[in-house]
Amino acid sequence: MSIGTAAPTLEERAAAPHHFIQHKSIQENYNVGAFEKDALACLEDLFKKHDVVIMVGGSGLYVDAAVKGLDYFPEVDPKIREGLNNDLESKGLEYLQNQLKELDPKSYETIAIDNPHRVIRALEICIGSDKPYSSFLNKGKEKRHFKTITVGLKADREIIYNRINQRVDIMMEQGLLEEAKGLIEFQSLNALNTVGYKEIFNYLNDEWTLDFAISEIKKNSRRFAKRQLTWFKRNEHTLWFDYLEDLGNIINAINESISKNN
Repeated sequence: MSIGTAAPTLEERAAAPHHFIQHKSIQENYNVGAFEKDALACLEDLFKKHDVVIMVGGSGLYVDAAVKGLDYFPEVDPKIREGLNNDLESKGLEYLQNQLKELDPKSYETIAIDNPHRVIRALEICIGSDKPYSSFLNKGKEKRHFKTITVGLKADREIIYNRINQRVDIMMEQGLLEEAKGLIEFQSLNALNTVGYKEIFNYLNDEWTLDFAISEIKKNSRRFAKRQLTWFKRNEHTLWFDYLEDLGNIINAINESISKNN
């Protein structure tokens, strides 16, 4: 899955040690809760040898899981999720969205409403606990034993979107189609229900043309980027820099922030 996930190249991985790159099988059930535990264990080990480590992301939820901690929810009957997945198949995402809007209007307005996994997760908590999913959020989390400095790179939206379109074209040139063909027998797995693969699977299943599938990858990637920007902009302490900013200036600002935090 190296192409579709834009995994760091061997050269990039040789330049600096990386962690959690292709360390799991797509058939393993791995989620943000498991990542939080693994990330904290890795950080604890790294801080024995280094004063500073760098985390790069990605998914805002996974970043927050590592640096802030997760909200914890009650156990619910797995049959509830099974029923919601059946509803998604038979009635569609809009049906589930409307159900969430009725049970938890706050979550309806704040979660990634076009992401079926997030909608189903919120709904199963609402139904299983008889309380809104949003009522379990931000109820106090385990304090971290490290300090975090968040750095963000910004560019005009037109530049970001053009880069995304270009990146998808490069992925296709590198062989994304062939990679997806080799994975099609696993298309029902959660790990492959992601932007880049699900659109190509629609082409391979004769549902879309290849040109339309590529255009959908670009569109869905742009939407994902927009959600990322929204998520990361909520952190008022982020040090934002233009993507063309001189690297020395960025390093100086980070060092200054480290000095203040010590």
